[in-house]
Amino acid sequence: MEKIYTGKTKDVFSLDNGNVLLKFKDDCTGKDGKFDPGENSIGLTIEGIGRENLKTSIYYFELLKKAGVKTHYVSADVENATMEVLPAKVFGHGLEVICRLVATGSFIRRYCDYIADGTKLEGGYVETTFKDDAKGDPLVTKDGLVILGVMSPEMYDSMKEQTLAITKLVAEDLAKKGLELYDIKFEFGYDKNGEVILIDEIASGNMRVYKDGKIVDPMDLTAMILA
Repeated sequence: MEKIYTGKTKDVFSLDNGNVLLKFKDDCTGKDGKFDPGENSIGLTIEGIGRENLKTSIYYFELLKKAGVKTHYVSADVENATMEVLPAKVFGHGLEVICRLVATGSFIRRYCDYIADGTKLEGGYVETTFKDDAKGDPLVTKDGLVILGVMSPEMYDSMKEQTLAITKLVAEDLAKKGLELYDIKFEFGYDKNGEVILIDEIASGNMRVYKDGKIVDPMDLTAMILA
């Protein structure tokens, strides 16, 4: 097993069978010790959150499988906080895809002159950012991604369509538990056939969820999802 990438919230290893192993960490994105899925740097460490994020990912990858949505998920080992996945290439040097259902966080910091905090974004708002800490994970448009050679227009359209569909499934599942999804962060890649598929994780640490008007922290959220 060879380590091929060290990430913020997980490390990546190559397996002898051609698949890839993700090792989940206890680090979360945030700022000044406070959790924030919209931040681009590690802000705090929550003991046990790696395994909890893995449990949530298993739960949602299995839900997507039942819904006929293809992902890179193969299997998982909760005890060792690892997940085996199909190999896939990332877009560029890494691209994050955020789907927002409610205006808040960095969206409000950018656009507060035009929209009030807490406004529902009907149908969902999809945005993409390059993974680049030094540049603050800059936003990039569909045209930008195409011009820069990161992906084709068809790949972008597939990614956006999947993002909205997956977000809807997650939001509906959370709503059954009395929870409201504000936004969620995904990562997509493409397989050997050039097909765009969801990669990485679907974890409580990558979503902003509220209950009774108050944000739910990742550990509590995981417990509510898996209850």
